[in-house]
Amino acid sequence: MGCGGGCCAGVVVEGGGPAVVVVRVCLRDGRGGSPTAVVVGADAGEAVGRDVAVRTGASHAVFVSVGGTRPGGREVALRFFTAAGELPACGHGTLAALALLAERAGGGELRAVVRTAAGVSAGRAARVGGVLTASFDVGAVEVCGPAAAGAFDEVLEALGLPPGGPAGGARVASAGRPRLLVPVAGRSELAALAPDADRLRAACDRLGLLGCYAYSPPTAGGRLAARMFAPSIGVPEDIANVNSTACVAARLAGAGVPSVAVDMGDALGAPATVTAALRGSGPGAAVRVGAEAVVERTVRLR
Repeated sequence: MGCGGGCCAGVVVEGGGPAVVVVRVCLRDGRGGSPTAVVVGADAGEAVGRDVAVRTGASHAVFVSVGGTRPGGREVALRFFTAAGELPACGHGTLAALALLAERAGGGELRAVVRTAAGVSAGRAARVGGVLTASFDVGAVEVCGPAAAGAFDEVLEALGLPPGGPAGGARVASAGRPRLLVPVAGRSELAALAPDADRLRAACDRLGLLGCYAYSPPTAGGRLAARMFAPSIGVPEDIANVNSTACVAARLAGAGVPSVAVDMGDALGAPATVTAALRGSGPGAAVRVGAEAVVERTVRLR
């Protein structure tokens, strides 16, 4: 595998199983990011997918099948797993897979038709100025209107937030699966959140939510911070959550913020940044999400 720029820390052989490449994606200034396990060309059942996520220490694992070339680019099929099971979509898993494929192709521009259980999207990746970047178009994001008073009190209480104030503007949004977008007063209030994971999981399960994405107000240039809590899928807190960032980009576009750069992962000691911008206007407009990545190491699991 070509790893120009010294991006691979090395190969660790632990057994004779399929090669698992750990890609750190959603870097911030070349640091941090979310370690994501990527397996190319191997079939996966749920047990194998869960095992790869657990044993590599990654929150998510993505299995990649590469097909022929179509007018929109190379056909790429993806399956995603956490320790709790299979997911229909994973934004940072998609970015990690695209980044790895571009790296293996020599770092030149890769265009792909990405197929997941959640649908089909256009993806791209390349090494630009020495930095590996990847992006893809999330399909139409749905942001619901205000809910009935008290509808989300259980979730807010589990987060340690009062039902009034900024959190009273919480909205359900979906990029395939619903999650709750929860505004907070600022970055310090965001950093102070210490949710009760068991209560949060129970509340999200009752409401049919993937989890909740708490976020600070954006600056004039669209910079903000966020934390994603998703205990229902085995991820108490995600270092970076790309699809939820697409959701908040759609939410803020209605307030005149056309694009965002969202800082995540600080509470976990892994600084991460995800970008998102609305492509078009009105209902049905896609959101393009992107991030920087580095191919870190390859392991073989028994």
